[in-house]
Amino acid sequence: MYDIDSLRRQEFPHAAQLTYLNHAGISPLPQRTKRAVQEAITQLARNPNEYFSKIVLPAYDSLKASIAGYINAASPGEIVGTTTTSAALNAIAQAVDWRPGDNIIFCDLEFPSNAYPWMSLARDGVEPRCVPADNGGLTLRRVLEYADNNTRAVAVSAVQFFTGQRADLSAIGRFCREHGILFIVDAIQSIGHMATDVQSMNIDVLATGGMKSLLAIPGTGFLYVRDEVAEAMRPRLIHGNSTADYLHWLDYDLTMATGAARFASGSSNVPGIMAIIGSLSLICELGPDNIDKHTTSIARYAAEGLSKLGLETITPRDAIGPIVTFRSPHDSEATDSMVAHLASKNIVVCKHLDAAGSAHVRISCHCYNTKADIDHAIAALGNYLN
Repeated sequence: MYDIDSLRRQEFPHAAQLTYLNHAGISPLPQRTKRAVQEAITQLARNPNEYFSKIVLPAYDSLKASIAGYINAASPGEIVGTTTTSAALNAIAQAVDWRPGDNIIFCDLEFPSNAYPWMSLARDGVEPRCVPADNGGLTLRRVLEYADNNTRAVAVSAVQFFTGQRADLSAIGRFCREHGILFIVDAIQSIGHMATDVQSMNIDVLATGGMKSLLAIPGTGFLYVRDEVAEAMRPRLIHGNSTADYLHWLDYDLTMATGAARFASGSSNVPGIMAIIGSLSLICELGPDNIDKHTTSIARYAAEGLSKLGLETITPRDAIGPIVTFRSPHDSEATDSMVAHLASKNIVVCKHLDAAGSAHVRISCHCYNTKADIDHAIAALGNYLN
């Protein structure tokens, strides 16, 4: 394991005064990432043309190679930058050669980013099968129950934003590959917490934004598309840099770039690129397996503490990651007051509503959180409830 005290001092000094437990919403930046973003802005204000050509373009190529290694993609050509998870998944939804009668399976606890792109396909004769969650999310058992010969794709979050359920990507991916079904993964809650091997897990598409588990800034992220899958896709969202010969600006030619590059979405978010480079370097130094072991233990510890207060957690203990969520004993408005009370004690958590409007509170940790952070939050919550 890594040195958490040193990590908190050097990269997350806010932790000395603030118990931050909303990383599934937006994460504080590591200090190295903050410095990288500040330097990018400084250089963009100085000589952006030189900075872009000499620093940014080589850095972007290096980043794609780093991401490919991190998720075990076959090549950097299977990686392209994106702005958000929802932008990436919408681009994929509009690029698949759907046939009337096709269906796509996802569960009823997905964040809208991984639901709306598929729901919108109904106007094209594609059936969006929003299936009931099983054990807090989508499971192979549920896929087997709802898949048929017309199932074209399965979409799932690696870690559910609401319940914190950790999907069995290997099991679902194996089934999808065996049956010629596209396997699409929203990794925004998992990519910085745990190892992801797109080849062994049979993942065809993986999308993530940067502002949550990746510890980067909003408005940036990356998309992985397996080469064989990318070549069969015909994007409807065609940007200035997503064609084969895009640098010949006035030779209009819709021949698509090879691989994931056909999903390029215009000018790069330069500070965002530098942010991901900084944060990914930290994640790799700590080791995703080490982060996973640590944050999972913190989440289990939180679940135990909440149970001792008599609060019901909805996070499955047998499929837990860095998130634990409990049912609020109050209505939505009163839960807002409870969350605000915790904030007044320098404890940051998040309220969520289920589909019926019942209030829940989510605790989400990252690599530098400690059991002492959980103790502080549980004690403050207990004092408020009593």
